[in-house]
Amino acid sequence: MQTWFFTEDAYPYLPDPSAYESIRVNLPNRNYDPAKGADLYHQYLDMWLAAEGNGLEIMVNEHHQTATCVVPAAPLMLAILARQSKTARLLILGNPIANRNQPVRVAEEMAMIDVISRGRLECGFVRSVPWEASAANITALRGVDRMWEAHDLIIKAFTTHDGPFNFEGRYYRHRQVNIWPRPFQQPHPPVWVTIGSGPSGVPVAQRNYIGAVFLAGYQKVRGIFDGYRDAYAAKFAKPAPINRLAYAALIYVGDTPKLAREGAEKILWYMQSNKVTPHHSNPPGYHPLDVAVQFMKGQAGILPAAPQLDDQMARGNVFAGTPDQVYEQIKSLYEYSGGFGHLIMMGQAGFLTMPETLRSMELFSKEVAPRLKALTASYDHGRAREIRAALPEKPLTQLGSFGLEFTR
Repeated sequence: MQTWFFTEDAYPYLPDPSAYESIRVNLPNRNYDPAKGADLYHQYLDMWLAAEGNGLEIMVNEHHQTATCVVPAAPLMLAILARQSKTARLLILGNPIANRNQPVRVAEEMAMIDVISRGRLECGFVRSVPWEASAANITALRGVDRMWEAHDLIIKAFTTHDGPFNFEGRYYRHRQVNIWPRPFQQPHPPVWVTIGSGPSGVPVAQRNYIGAVFLAGYQKVRGIFDGYRDAYAAKFAKPAPINRLAYAALIYVGDTPKLAREGAEKILWYMQSNKVTPHHSNPPGYHPLDVAVQFMKGQAGILPAAPQLDDQMARGNVFAGTPDQVYEQIKSLYEYSGGFGHLIMMGQAGFLTMPETLRSMELFSKEVAPRLKALTASYDHGRAREIRAALPEKPLTQLGSFGLEFTR
């Protein structure tokens, strides 16, 4: 199992939530202190490099007009890391290509980072979350269609080496595409796509891409992974390799249960701070009709008003404890889901300090990661199905999901 260290680069120095309507889209930027922000950027870069020093891979993402993630251009952050890091794989998850007007520019940026890093780029594509529509000044309608068409243009730009080609799609039209540089990895860097349901995993599996699931918990992870696995088997007439699936969760490892709980409570800021207005969570055309109706009725159930640590751990959204406890928690969800080969470790959020983050990272790397590698090294598809079949479904009263943030 490969582990990817991840932080959203939050700016947590905010007024009381009662003083603003939403942390996303319309929170006035007078609340941002550039001097503090500069310190945070350098701290987060140091964290990623420390992750590499601990044998972990690196993941970055982007969001717009929000204090939860002050990285509006993940390729810029990744370009710095491409030069400063030496060995870690560099995952961007991802490029919100449904919101980008120039997919060819994305292809150029990714190729350049792949060359600078000498072939360490993992290239992720996402549709983006609903509140990004306002920030991008786009309609959310047909976002999935735009994403896959932009993807097609990017992949063709990566793999065409004999001069310019023209692209005439429904949403994108581009003449004389001939990117310089071309990618270091051939035919192109590995591709990841976030998935949030069984059907959304089908086109990902059919392209042999890595499907990444964020905070789906016990309630949803089986259905999502099964949708991917079924589509992969139908396309390739063999079981999906374990390294085609990824799971992301908030993770904190402490020397004692008490210290682990204190650290995990700080990371939970990521969920607890997510105050968003209904119209930004449900823009016209983003959700399927039935989900949109649930939003309008206030029944979408994306996130409790005040997420609690014990509840989120029971759901499989947070892994926290001593090294032994964290390993057993991950192993439990791993077996329940049928197995996955990548773990995305959101190891910092909110006011979790650099020393606290580094200690958790060190404990994970030394005492948890080796056991996870051994777990996946012994993976057998048939045996995994037997184990999963023997595990009962989790009671829905104990479960839920915050997966909207990444998987829609």
